Amino acid sequence: MKKRFILIGIIGSISFFSCQSEKGHKEEDVKYLVTSPLKKDTVITKDYVCQIKSIQHIELRALEKGYLENIYVDEGQFVKKGQPMFQIMPMLYQAEMKRAEAEANFAEIEYLNTKSLADSNIVSKNELALAKAKLDKANAELSLAQVHLSFTQIKAPFDGIMDRFQVRLGSLLEDGELLTSLSDNSQMWVYFNVPEVEYLDYMSNINKDSLMKVELLMANNKFFKYSGVVETIEADFNNETGNIAFRATFPNPEGLLRHGETGTVRITNPIKDALIIPQKTTFEILDQKYVFVIDKDHHIKSRSIKVDAELPHLYIVSDGLKEGDKILLEGLRKVKENDKIEYEFVQPKKVLSHLELYAE
Repeated sequence: MKKRFILIGIIGSISFFSCQSEKGHKEEDVKYLVTSPLKKDTVITKDYVCQIKSIQHIELRALEKGYLENIYVDEGQFVKKGQPMFQIMPMLYQAEMKRAEAEANFAEIEYLNTKSLADSNIVSKNELALAKAKLDKANAELSLAQVHLSFTQIKAPFDGIMDRFQVRLGSLLEDGELLTSLSDNSQMWVYFNVPEVEYLDYMSNINKDSLMKVELLMANNKFFKYSGVVETIEADFNNETGNIAFRATFPNPEGLLRHGETGTVRITNPIKDALIIPQKTTFEILDQKYVFVIDKDHHIKSRSIKVDAELPHLYIVSDGLKEGDKILLEGLRKVKENDKIEYEFVQPKKVLSHLELYAE
């Protein structure tokens, strides 16, 4: 009976070790896909929400008090510089100008008479100077009356498009009352906010001989046919957001863009010899990205990397990897530090061309 138990134990031990051996053999047979970073020239794009402004956008206000007698233009109309737009009833100012003209004429006659007497040494030079001062004062008052009269007619200060009227014909206007606004849309200023890190990168790489070109994606998800250039950066950062405003100028010869529109500015930056890896080769620990690198003995080692830019399914790495490193492509959750694995190497170009097939 005792011999039977011993025999059963031996058989059980043999079966256990046989299973363990078979299991270990199967684990060794598992092959993981491995690839390398790809070094190539590429471009990255960054999008920024933007606000579109006219190169000139002003409010037109009444400069004198009075009734609005005439409106010579219409809402949305294109007007030329100097074109009459509004007429405030001018009768009071015309009367003031006629009075000033009469006073100026009287002062001039008085001055000429005094000058004739002064030339004959009948009156003193002081009297002549006094007459001249009265003439100058009268002419100044005449000029002032002419200015007040001219203010009753509001003319376009530049070529532009009329906005909505804020008053109607016959309205009693006060000094400074808003009539409408006028926009010069021949060029458009497009403002967008850039984070501090990207601002520093831009300033480090800027070429003083050329301006950065940008594209405008409009609200209908179509690109504006003309490209713009970044011409101005504001002086200060916004302390609340950490951003600084850039201003790009776009030509607008067809008048498609209008003041107050929104859109998206797209900046395209070429990168020479970029080191590219699939996003799926990375994992994250405490906001730091890592990859598994396979050494010459087939052991897995985690390595921290610095991601410089992000593309669809891809990262551009600036630190932590070099071109020939072998990195684990899939099965990241199935391995751990210092594991020894068998792998099959996949060329980086093939990986990048079939990323959708590998995506989990």
